[in-house]
Amino acid sequence: MEENRASWKAEIMDTQHIKIAIEGMTCASCVGRVERTLADVNGVSDVSVNLASESAQFNITEGTDFTQVATVLESIGYPLRTRTVKLTLTSMSCASCVGRVDRALGALTGVLDVNVNLASESATVTIAEGAVTPQELLTATRAAGYPAELAETGEGLSAVARKEEDARLIARKTLIAALLALPVFLIEMGSHVIPGVHDLIAGTIGHQASWYLQFVLTTIILAGPGRVFYAKGFPALLRGAPDMNSLVAVGTGAAWAYSVVATFLPGLLPEAVRAVYFEAAAVIVVLILLGRWLEARAKGRTGAAIERLLGLQARTARVIRDGEARDVDIDDIRVGDTLLVCPGERIALDGEVTQGEAYVDESMITGEPVPAAKAQGDAVTGGTVNGSGSLYIRATRVGADTTLAQIIRMVEDAQGAKLPIQGLVDRITLWFVPVVMAVAALTVAIWLAQGPDPAVTLALVAGVSVLIIACPCAMGLATPTSIMVGTGRAAEMGVLFRKGDALQALASVDVVALDKTGTVTEGRPEMTDLLLADGFDRAEVLSLIAAVESQSEHPVAEAITRAAQAEGAARVEVDQFESVTGYGVRARVSGHDVLVGADRLMAREGLDTGDLATAEADLAAKGRTALFAAIDGRVAAVIAVADPVKPSSAGAIRALHAADLRVAMITGDKRETADAIAREVGIDTVIAGVLPDGKVAALDTLREGGARVAFVGDGINDAPALAHADVGIAIGTGTDVAIESADVVLMSGDLRGVVNAFQVSRHTMRNIRQNLVWAFGYNTALIPVAAGVLYPALGLLLSPVLAAGAMALSSVFVLTNALRLRRLRPAMDESARASRSHHRSAAQPAPAE
Repeated sequence: MEENRASWKAEIMDTQHIKIAIEGMTCASCVGRVERTLADVNGVSDVSVNLASESAQFNITEGTDFTQVATVLESIGYPLRTRTVKLTLTSMSCASCVGRVDRALGALTGVLDVNVNLASESATVTIAEGAVTPQELLTATRAAGYPAELAETGEGLSAVARKEEDARLIARKTLIAALLALPVFLIEMGSHVIPGVHDLIAGTIGHQASWYLQFVLTTIILAGPGRVFYAKGFPALLRGAPDMNSLVAVGTGAAWAYSVVATFLPGLLPEAVRAVYFEAAAVIVVLILLGRWLEARAKGRTGAAIERLLGLQARTARVIRDGEARDVDIDDIRVGDTLLVCPGERIALDGEVTQGEAYVDESMITGEPVPAAKAQGDAVTGGTVNGSGSLYIRATRVGADTTLAQIIRMVEDAQGAKLPIQGLVDRITLWFVPVVMAVAALTVAIWLAQGPDPAVTLALVAGVSVLIIACPCAMGLATPTSIMVGTGRAAEMGVLFRKGDALQALASVDVVALDKTGTVTEGRPEMTDLLLADGFDRAEVLSLIAAVESQSEHPVAEAITRAAQAEGAARVEVDQFESVTGYGVRARVSGHDVLVGADRLMAREGLDTGDLATAEADLAAKGRTALFAAIDGRVAAVIAVADPVKPSSAGAIRALHAADLRVAMITGDKRETADAIAREVGIDTVIAGVLPDGKVAALDTLREGGARVAFVGDGINDAPALAHADVGIAIGTGTDVAIESADVVLMSGDLRGVVNAFQVSRHTMRNIRQNLVWAFGYNTALIPVAAGVLYPALGLLLSPVLAAGAMALSSVFVLTNALRLRRLRPAMDESARASRSHHRSAAQPAPAE
């Protein structure tokens, strides 16, 4: 994972991450073929193809012609899904304008065709679905100097809606095929099952006429509802790259062709083997279509989490223009616009409150059930709901930059990721279909050479059964469906997997290392003590210390500054401020040299802490963070600051222990202070006195013995540790730098999210293993049965119709098993208020990180 991250950082400047939708993929063999084809395109790397979402993700180097991607996919029978967008342009006046608009749009990766019309002042753009958005087209034309609006967009169905439409289409085909197959099945199988049917047919229309009728109905089924198998299967076979459609096409085609010979050219076959298998071909097509219908319905449900997130996005907002509130399309809102949000309305975009007070329900983003109070200067997030009071909000993030858009993008990327466990599936499916066809040919040959009479009939039945029962679909769906449902459910719990492989890596973690400030503790310390050395005045000392700390953004500095303000300390000017990383701060204040920091800063400066050293030790023993202040070369005071432990921390750590995880804490505090917190919340290992650049080394210490380590943090100085850990988990209330370095992001600032992340990871990996065991076990067990391995001992030969039913159900089993993850309950419910189960602990030591 570390190598991948390093590679990503090195390439991010000249590569673009692209996601595209692909048509025609039905099995794991299709996935492998698409993946290998894309990987062979110059400039394309890190390809990941997902059967469940029918999509592919890859990095494309700047300057690479995207139409190459479309061309090669078209050539192997898996075209890009495209859509047409029509723009209405302004400010075009001549042919040069047309050329500039054409170039601006054509330069976007994912644009396949551009047609700009000067007379109608419009542009018709064909884009690869998923690779570029209509909003990006508008941005490109605006940057070129030709503002545009969306006139219309074609085929703009969401992924879930599209899958529902696919399911309806397949259902219609299945119904037609079933109605046509029913007479064929009753005529042929009724003769064997129901006494008297055979004689009834012979005495009415005659057996030859019944064969003619079966031929007509079966041919209609194969040429109509079942045409897709032959239209895709035979070309793939001729290209030397057979897929599941090829198996169905060859199997049903062989049964149909044999039956046609028996019907129209009976003299070519010995009398003993003159039989028809029209019902097998017809019913196989019906059952496989039925399986695909069930599969399409289940696939639609795997993306339900994304659909719910998309449902949080507002389509319009009330914007103040020319002093009036007007309803404006969300795509037309710009940074700096002022929005009016009335009670009960959804906040459209990220912004800052400029006027008004209200309580906002943020549960859909953070999982926090209690509405948050918002007033002037507070930040609000798009997708949340204003509960009471009207708010005027200045938009700070719009379009793809909003928090909700980023969450959706994270979830989509994670859902399309390929886990390391998928490597085994890829190696097997590369050869699966060709091997199955070889096994079918070998089966036919053995039955013809060694089988009892009628050997030709038995060979046909066994060969067709082998082709039909083999199911690469189940293998292809085993991993991606579980990933889609698992990461979607995680997002609903407030856990975002930024990098897909973290889903697997997290399940194998042994140690969870926690940053202290803002992770275990609230991250908002308060000053509790100020003990002075002889000869110093409290008001003067506090004023000087506060003046220095006012220049720092560290939580300890803010605590001291707040305490000074509360006591009415005089404000004085600061000169020559310097931050000494890991030690403290120094400055020149009103003619005095002032130092504030840990005991190591005093030692470094050669200052004697005297009797205050004992006071500092006593404060540390009480679990408080103690700092020294020196004025003009003399230690003047010891300051104690405390940071309350989050109410949920102890319970979350107990839950991590219950999951057989060891919990460590990394902090810059002194050993005594850190141990006090560790005892309260139940932490196993404490690494104290760590400087900011020492967290990476601390992680290496925890890795001794081969342990895999996850690090949980939220601050800027946590970014290196988050990147260095096997899995980096960022608290969502942290900085953008920390979140960018992490593999997993928790939307709430709560350790309960860590517990839920581990739960989702472990349940998803267990679900994937169950699917793989079923997919491989099914094929390993039933292909030999279909070939007739039980016939010598039990006289049992599998019917091709039963083989088709088993094959259809195998994919449905995998999808249904993956969908069970939707019912996964959070290990720790973040909607339950911590105060119900925990009393807020006494103030605890403040950060020294």
